[in-house]
Amino acid sequence: MAISITPAAARHVAEQMASRGHGIGIRVGVKTTGCSGMGYVLEFVDKLEVGDQVFEQDGVKIVVDPKSLLYIDGTEMDFVKQGVNEGFEFNNPNAKGECGCGESFSV
Repeated sequence: MAISITPAAARHVAEQMASRGHGIGIRVGVKTTGCSGMGYVLEFVDKLEVGDQVFEQDGVKIVVDPKSLLYIDGTEMDFVKQGVNEGFEFNNPNAKGECGCGESFSV
């Protein structure tokens, strides 16, 4: 089981971590939300929780709790800029559908 990030996403996370000045990495998780059922949650990690899985790529640590990993195993996280918009995109092989706005997905 694993989650990966592109070089662009790793650079962005590293920049945000450096600006913040402390922390272990970034947590990627899911929560029930939106019109399709589940949404991605990102937050800085200062302390690991019991059961957390840590994946490191390009010097960036991605932390995932066991429950979330069931839904995002195999996901690639990318950071994209399109015109004035920028943000993370998730290429999740487990997602069976997404809502029109891209805020949530179903498995």
